[in-house]
Amino acid sequence: MFGFGTLFYVIILLLNAVAILNEERFLARIGWARNSAELYGDTESIKAKLINLISAVRTLMRIPLIVVNVVVIVYALVLG
Repeated sequence: MFGFGTLFYVIILLLNAVAILNEERFLARIGWARNSAELYGDTESIKAKLINLISAVRTLMRIPLIVVNVVVIVYALVLG
């Protein structure tokens, strides 16, 4: 059954996936590095906004994601 708990797990997994993307190894290879949007002066396109979103998630959500992941793991271990 699809509920709020499942939706919460999906959101956490997606944020974790975005947070661990390596800019040098993965994002630069496909042209989504932070420098590529600034280099061409393109700040209003959807691609530039997604690059900024990925960068913001990687910067701002790192510590809160660690805390939330620990809470989810403890919850899963204690309550199954």
